[in-house]
Amino acid sequence: MKTKNIIKKAREFAKPFRIEKGKDFRLKDIDPGDTRGLSEEEHKGAAKEALANGVAALAELQDKLYAQDKWAVLLMFQAMDAAGKDGAIKHVMSGVNPQGCKVFSFKSPSAEDLDHDYLWRCMRVLPNRGEIGIFNRSYYEEVLVVRTHPEYLAKQKLPPELVTKNIWKERFEDIRNVEQYLSRNGVLIRKFFLHVSKKEQKRRFMDRIDNPEKNWKFSANDASERDYWDDYMESYEDLIRHTATDYAPWYVVPADNKWFTRVVVAAGVIEALDSLNLEYPKVGKQQLAELAAAKEKLEQN
Repeated sequence: MKTKNIIKKAREFAKPFRIEKGKDFRLKDIDPGDTRGLSEEEHKGAAKEALANGVAALAELQDKLYAQDKWAVLLMFQAMDAAGKDGAIKHVMSGVNPQGCKVFSFKSPSAEDLDHDYLWRCMRVLPNRGEIGIFNRSYYEEVLVVRTHPEYLAKQKLPPELVTKNIWKERFEDIRNVEQYLSRNGVLIRKFFLHVSKKEQKRRFMDRIDNPEKNWKFSANDASERDYWDDYMESYEDLIRHTATDYAPWYVVPADNKWFTRVVVAAGVIEALDSLNLEYPKVGKQQLAELAAAKEKLEQN
C-alpha cells in the first residue's frame, strides 16, 4: 500500500480517539474494550497488516523529520499499570531509526529531581529538532500519583503557602502554558492515555504472577495501587479535561486489546507527523554544481 493511502487511513482511524477540547470529556464514554466492531480472530491478520503498514509509513516520515531538522516531536504515554505502554512503544516504533528517536521512562523522582521544580526532569530531556522523543510516563504523574498520594507532594519541599486547594488547577495551567510554549517553538506534542479496564488489568496481573517468565514485571505495589482505582480514573478525567488542546491533544486509546491499541497509537503518531508537511531538504543550484563536480572527480579516480 502506498504511503499516502496509509496516511489517509491513519488520519481517519485516529480521529475518533483524539480529544482536543476536554471541557465536556467523560472517561465513562470510552469503552476500554472498544475495537470499532473488529474482532481479534476475524481481523487479526488485518490488524497485523495495518500495524506493519503503519510502521513502514512512520519510518518514511521519521526519515524526513530527521533530514529536515526543523521540528521536534514529543510523544507522551500515560496509563495504569499493565495497560501496555511498553509494548505499544516497542511495536509502533519498531521501524524508526534509533539515531533519531529517544525514549525516557520516568520512575519515582530522585533526590536531585526533588530539588527542582516538578517539570525540570522532563524539560531537561526534550527532543532535539529532527528527533522523536518518547516519554513513558511524564510530568502528568504530578497531577495523578502525587494527587492520589499527598505524602509525595510533601516531599517536594514546596513553601507551605504555595500548597493550596488550587494547586492542581494551577498545575494544569502551568502544563498548558508549557505545552503551548513548546508548540510555538517547533515541538509537536501528542499525548496518549491507554485506557485499560480494571478487570483486564487484574487478568494481566494474574498472568504476570502465574507465568515465571513474567514474574519480573510484577510488584506488590502494583496490586495495592488498585485500591485507588476510582481516584486515578477521576484524576485522569480531570487532567484530560484541563489539558486537552488543539496544540497538544490527547488520544484516549482503548487498551483491553493490545492488537487494537497498537494500531490506534500508530495511527495517531502517523497523523501527527503528517501534519508537519515533512519533506526532504531541497538542494540549490550551487549544491547541485558541487555534487556534479564531486561525481566527476569520483569517476576519474
